[in-house]
This record gives sequence, C-alpha cells and structure tokens, in this order.
Amino acid sequence: MIKSERTLVVIKHDAVMRGLIGEVIQRLERVGLKLVALEFLSATEDMGDKHYASSDENLKRFGNNTLGMCKEQGVDPKEKYGTEDPLEIGRMVKRWNVELITRGPVLAMIWEGPDAVNIVRKLAGPTNPQIAPPGTIRGDYSWDNFEVANDELRSVYNVLHASGNVKEAEMEIKLWFSENEIFPAYELYAHRAMRKMK
Repeated sequence: MIKSERTLVVIKHDAVMRGLIGEVIQRLERVGLKLVALEFLSATEDMGDKHYASSDENLKRFGNNTLGMCKEQGVDPKEKYGTEDPLEIGRMVKRWNVELITRGPVLAMIWEGPDAVNIVRKLAGPTNPQIAPPGTIRGDYSWDNFEVANDELRSVYNVLHASGNVKEAEMEIKLWFSENEIFPAYELYAHRAMRKMK
C-alpha cells in the first residue's frame, strides 16, 4: 500500500492572469487528490528567496541546466550571461525565479493522497513547456519556452510550481503554510458526521 503524502502546488502569476486557476484545480481533483490547504497571496521577496533553495548544489543544477540549453542552441554562455560558471548562472536563474513568483498574486495549495508528489509532477509535465506533452498542464496551457525566456533574461512562464520530491514538499509546505491552516483528510469529517447522525 502506498503511503499518503502531501505536496505543494503554487499556481504562478502568469496562470492567475490568464484565468487558469479552475483548470489546474480540476485536473488535480479529477485524479483523486484532496485539497487540504489553499491561500491566495502575494509572495514576499523573503518567501521567494527561501522557496528557491540557495545551496550551491541547487544553484549549480539551475546553472548546468541553462548551460545545457546554451549548448543545444549554439549560444555562447560567456557572451550571453557574462560567465560560464554554473554557480554564477544558477544565481541569475534563481533571481529570475524569485522575480516571477513575487511579481503578482499566486495561489498556494497543498494536495494530499497516495504518491501525491509523483502524481502532481506527472500531471504538470516537464518544467520546459516546449517539451511538455499534450494532456499535461504545461503541455496544454503554457506557450513559453526556455529559449525565449533565456533570451529575455527571465524565468519561463510555466503555469505552476510542483514540489520535486517528498523532502522538498515537506520543506516548502512549512514555508507557505502553518500547521493550523492545513485540514486533515476529508474522510475524517465524513466519518465523524456519519457517527453523529446514528
């Protein structure tokens, strides 16, 4: 039996502006996940900074992803970004990500269910909308791509953030929500209500 888990989903400002909140929630509900917390807010700079982890390992991952795209597209990273150092480029990418998540209102949510992290990642599709298959949230609703975003020195508009793994989800949930803002699984309420009716 797969253990129930929680994951964080943040519908980003680009999707909020386009009226996609209902579409994203509907997709997540239809697979049987339970919405246990929800808040419409403007993320602060501090939240954005903490949300995108600043470890050298994480920043190098951002930078190496960007360097990989540069290689694929025949772009000279030194000419484009002023450096070839993955850590330095990672810091730039993090800054763009923070700018995007703090640009306007976002909808932060916690979804719960068996294997919730992987299910949400599968529904969301790859972070690069250009390769996200039809049927995924990003494949159906995101028009942007990394090539254009990198050209404009900004983060890609890809509709939502979804926690990458269980450990990341636990850290992100603590950042975005306090424990008293999270509802227990609905079945508990239904079970209590049925007992009271007897």
